[in-house]
Amino acid sequence: MLGASMAGLLAARVLSESFANVTIFDRDTLPAGAANRKGVPQGEHSHGLLARGRQVLEELFPGIVAELTAAGAIPLDLMRDCVWVTGDRPMPRVASGLAGLCVSRPTLEAAVRRHVLACPDIVVLDGHEATGLLFDGVRVTGAKVRPVAGGEHDVAADLVVDATGRGNRGPTWLAALGFDRPAEERVDPLTVYVSRDYRRVPGAQDYAAIINSPNAGRPFGAVAIAADGDRWMVTLLGVGAGQAPPTDAFADFAAKLPDPRLRELLSTAEPLGPPLRMRLPASVRRRYERMSRLPDGLVSIGDAVCAFNPAYGQGMTVAAAEAIELRDALRAGREGLPRRFYARAAKVVDVPWDIAVGADLANPEIQGERTGKTRFLNAYVARIQTASGRSAAVGRRFLEVANLMQAPPALFAPSIVARVLWFGRRRPAPAPAARRETVAV
Repeated sequence: MLGASMAGLLAARVLSESFANVTIFDRDTLPAGAANRKGVPQGEHSHGLLARGRQVLEELFPGIVAELTAAGAIPLDLMRDCVWVTGDRPMPRVASGLAGLCVSRPTLEAAVRRHVLACPDIVVLDGHEATGLLFDGVRVTGAKVRPVAGGEHDVAADLVVDATGRGNRGPTWLAALGFDRPAEERVDPLTVYVSRDYRRVPGAQDYAAIINSPNAGRPFGAVAIAADGDRWMVTLLGVGAGQAPPTDAFADFAAKLPDPRLRELLSTAEPLGPPLRMRLPASVRRRYERMSRLPDGLVSIGDAVCAFNPAYGQGMTVAAAEAIELRDALRAGREGLPRRFYARAAKVVDVPWDIAVGADLANPEIQGERTGKTRFLNAYVARIQTASGRSAAVGRRFLEVANLMQAPPALFAPSIVARVLWFGRRRPAPAPAARRETVAV
């Protein structure tokens, strides 16, 4: 296993069901507990664990949600306990059955790493960087690894899993073995983050998160997530030229949003540290499932296959879902595993990729191919965003699909289409100070 990312840790857990020994190599010196590290530069910013991600974690590590909750994480119903604003007003806050978890990335990763290390057949060797692959002319037979304090050496393996993240060298390694590089789709979201932690008084608010999603008419947004350590993790984001959030005046920026709650929160909350700025990298999807030739003995997973725009909070959940697909693909045997796995992984990636890239391309400043399908979906999603603020049924169905708990066709069920067409009509935006929430079904 190359990489102790969330994708690598989850993949190692499922590999332990099929292999006697699993070794994870990571170039970072991994922290003993919950701490940020160089290999996760986005770790200090707000993160999201969607309903499907929590479901997989509970399946692979029974009791982990209770453990995280004891450490300060907050379990929640993703519709009832969140203020979701996708259009011009918040969704009705009703019980949805979508179970999420508010938790910081370092705390979550530390808990998963602790559970993985408790498996007797899994070993983690940090301070070791993968530099290439071993190949016998037919299959990958291991990897070249270079410790921080020593020379490069060969490590034999029955299966190599590349979980080295967004900047991985998998395509270059394949080319060195005589294989084609996978085709890539790339979209630069032109998005800038500014994040800051604030002190949270438990129970002072009746919500656990605020999500103001940017859209075609509003190229900026913000999130606030209640996290461990009695913190609000707040991230402002802007899309396109001139939209970068300020590193001060958070409350002034939040005053531009259609719902007043984030501004109210920031007007009194105590900052716990300096603001952190980050220019988001391009979203990249590598189409391994379309390659005509693949070597056995090697699969890529997580960001090494598809690195999403992190503004949509999909990465960890997709990695979790891919780990389950890897487990199921392995149950059919090791021969032909890459092709089986990539076909399964592509179906996992399709939905969040279409959601994220479609949303990005709704902004005319973003460069990328706008097919007829993209234009149709963007127009329909825009109606959904408006309707979600007026119909609990539409909001719930949208969240079910966005959380990977329903397939996209669920958005086109006759009852949902009827509500989208009716409630998705453009109407005057409510006054920013309005707080009354109505529920339609």
